[in-house]
Order: sequence, then C-alpha cells, then structure tokens
Amino acid sequence: MMTERYEKGLEKLKELTLPDGENVTGHMDIGKGFKDVAPDLEKYVVEFAFGDIYARPGIDNKQKVLTTISALVAQGTPQIGMHVKTGLVVGLMPDEIVGCIMHLIPYVGFPRALNALKVAQEVFEEEGVSISKE
Repeated sequence: MMTERYEKGLEKLKELTLPDGENVTGHMDIGKGFKDVAPDLEKYVVEFAFGDIYARPGIDNKQKVLTTISALVAQGTPQIGMHVKTGLVVGLMPDEIVGCIMHLIPYVGFPRALNALKVAQEVFEEEGVSISKE
C-alpha cells in the first residue's frame, strides 16, 4: 500500500527525471538495487528525500538540484553524476553546473572540484550537451 508521502515523493521524482523504459524514475537510483539487503530503503528515499525534502516549498527544482550537486561535490560522493543528469532534466544549463562546481573550488578544494568536473564532463558527453565555451 502506497502512503500519501510515498505518492507525493514519487510525483516529485517524476518532475526531476525522465522515464526510462520500465523505470518511472529514469536515471535516478532510489534504492531498487538494494532490495536484497535493505528492502525498505526505496520507501525511505521516496518518502523522506523526495516526499518531505524535495517537495518542500521555498526554492524551485533548479535551485534544489544545484544545492544537491554542491553538497555532493563537497562530500566527493559518486552520486554527483546522477544529480548532474537531474540538473539537465530540470533545465539547468551545463554552464550553470560547471559554474557551480568552479565556484566551489575555494571551499572544497581542487581534487573534489576536478573529480566533479570529470563526472559532469562524462554526463554532458553522454547527454550530447556542452558548455558555451565563453
């Protein structure tokens, strides 16, 4: 049985992703790959992260995703690519994503920024987009 929070989270997820064949959340890994070790992970991700946090008012989806990218760059986590792709889906321009990562250099250091730029570059190539080169 789907709860109201789960449905709300799933609707928010659909705003941030493009369906991919049988996966309604497209590129977004929401825990399905952990069903054998943590079968309730998907429920928590959908209800809390998207139903409660991403669905909050105050900032738009572009701002939410850019904030998420910033946090992930600061932590150096592998989920950066998934959220760079989400940024493109919600209308962030590659220049904005790169600008955000470059802006983080004095705060997170060159290694984390360089790693994030490499990931962004890979996502841009995969998605067929590029920066304006200005």
